[in-house]
Amino acid sequence: MKIIIIEDEKPAARLLQRKVEKLGLTIMTLLHSVEQAIAWFTHNEQPDLIFLDIQLSDGLSFEIFEHFALIQQEIKSAVIFTTAYDEYALKAFKLNSIDYLLKPIDEDDLHVAVSKFKCRFPKQETLQLDFDQIKKMLSNPFDKNYKKRFTVKIGQHLKVIAIDEIECFYSENKGTYLHTFDNRSFLIESTLELLEQDLDSKDFFRISRKFIIPMKAIKEIVIYSNSRLKIILPTFKDDEVVVSREKVSDFKNWIG
Repeated sequence: MKIIIIEDEKPAARLLQRKVEKLGLTIMTLLHSVEQAIAWFTHNEQPDLIFLDIQLSDGLSFEIFEHFALIQQEIKSAVIFTTAYDEYALKAFKLNSIDYLLKPIDEDDLHVAVSKFKCRFPKQETLQLDFDQIKKMLSNPFDKNYKKRFTVKIGQHLKVIAIDEIECFYSENKGTYLHTFDNRSFLIESTLELLEQDLDSKDFFRISRKFIIPMKAIKEIVIYSNSRLKIILPTFKDDEVVVSREKVSDFKNWIG
C-alpha cells in the first residue's frame, strides 16, 4: 500500500508519519507545498492514499488536483483530509461522507480513518471527490463578518486602512502586503491563504498564488500568454498581475 503525506508544517508532517507507521504502514514521502506536490506527481506513480492538508503554504491543496485535471491526468488516489477548519465545515464533510482528521490528530481517530480506507481499498471503492463541491462546502452560507479594515504599522504609529481603499493584496519575499489606491504598500501580519477566508469572495478574488484583487480595482483585462489573463490595476505596476491558467475559468465566472 503506497501512502504519502502533503502537509506544509514539517513537524506536523513528521508527527503524522510516526503515527501512521505505528499502525504498520509505510509513508513513501512527505510533501510540503502545492508546487512540490505537482512536481512529485509528475514524476511518480500515484499513491493509494493521500493524507492531505487543505491549506498549504503556497495555496489550497485543491490546486494540485486542478492542475492535473487541466492536463487530463486525473489523480485517483483516495484522500483523508487533515484540517483545522471550523465546526461548520466539518459537518459538511460528514454529510458528504468525506474522511477527515481534525488537527491535532488523535491516534484513535487516525486508526478509525485508516481502517475505513482499508475496508474500501481491496475493492477499489475509493471516493470520487468533486473539489469544486468541497470548496463550496467550506464556504459558510450563513452571514459572516468579513474584514472591513486593516491596521498597519508605520514607524511608531498605527494606521487604519478601510477595505475600500485597497487596490490589491500581494506576497513578496515571504511577506504579505496590501496596496492602496493612493499607490502605497504596507506590510500586514497575515497570509494570502488567511485573507481568502477574511475577505468577501463577492468582492475579492485570488487570481494567483501571489495576488488577491478586488473587483473595483480592475482597470483593464488583457489576453496574455498561455491562455492567461493580465490585469491592469490603477496604480500597481507589477508586470506579473496575471490570472493563473487554472483560475481563468473561475475568474471569468466571478466577473460575470
